[in-house]
Amino acid sequence: MKDNIKQFGRDGELPELEDLDSLFLCVIASTRTSNIPGITGAGVTPELTDYTPAADVELIVHGKPLCLPNIPQTIIDGTAAPTPAVITKASLELADIPFLVADAGAAIKPDLPYININHKPGENIQNGRAVSDPEKIFNKARILGKSISKLTDHIFIGESTPAGTTTALGVLTAMGYDGNHKVSGSMPENPHKLKQEVVSAGLNASGFNVGELASRPFKAVEVVGDPMIPVVAGIVAGSVVPVTLAGGTQMMAVCAVVKDALPEFNWDDLSIATTIFVAEDETSDINYISRQIADNTIYAVDPHFENSQNEGLRNYLNGSVKEGVGAGGAMMAALLNGVPMDDIRIRTEELCQELF
Repeated sequence: MKDNIKQFGRDGELPELEDLDSLFLCVIASTRTSNIPGITGAGVTPELTDYTPAADVELIVHGKPLCLPNIPQTIIDGTAAPTPAVITKASLELADIPFLVADAGAAIKPDLPYININHKPGENIQNGRAVSDPEKIFNKARILGKSISKLTDHIFIGESTPAGTTTALGVLTAMGYDGNHKVSGSMPENPHKLKQEVVSAGLNASGFNVGELASRPFKAVEVVGDPMIPVVAGIVAGSVVPVTLAGGTQMMAVCAVVKDALPEFNWDDLSIATTIFVAEDETSDINYISRQIADNTIYAVDPHFENSQNEGLRNYLNGSVKEGVGAGGAMMAALLNGVPMDDIRIRTEELCQELF
């Protein structure tokens, strides 16, 4: 395990977070960047990625997607892996943790109650005009963070944003962080070259150079980011209770925005939780990115899918999906509430069997 990554449940306990009442918030967003062929596996086709965020949260709330006839999957060379929303649902269900949804700009709105922060999806970052008025979005989300932190002792924040690793790379690159070949992806073969080309096209179109927006986080989001980033950063900024960012390298872009937007921010109040699949991903390096920003400890959770009888879940071991919909953080939340990992895996298998 890399130097600032701990495997939660084995060598990465957080006793100060045990026995706290928790709330799980999933931020959903879309970006036209996800419609670029080959950029993401978060949908059977590029066009269907617009439906993935809504389908993910509908699955968690209703037990099945309503906007799509089938559960979202990543399919590579005919091999399918189910959305990590099944892991999140199993974990939150077993731990009886409240679940809320915030819309940061989903193309397809879910059929369930949600908090509207921003309704407009992000554009294709190749155009250099990705998000309209991200600072306004951040400030609205900050109000939400302050409000919901009065309802709980600990907030977990997950996200569902197809192509989110590419837009995260855009923000990191614009702000001067080295994310090349370091951001994760939903496919075994991480399309780093394509991601870099898309980010470079966006920066060129915007007229900014690599690193030129180091002290202008909202401008970085505006030109090559996505609307999820300012929403999650704003919730973090507004919260008065501990927050755990439940996600992979996308959350590193959130941390970069928080660092520059809030120089006084107390990093002791922020944890990062992801899956073992991101932590041990040989095609990315969340540890390397984190050390450039705030050197946070990252907690990785292992569902031990090598013991699963479900072929789709075993495909996670081959590099498919890896993380999303806050799966790592949801498992951590359940573990903090005393739910055994074996129970989480078994319930996840049961959900897959029910849904397929």
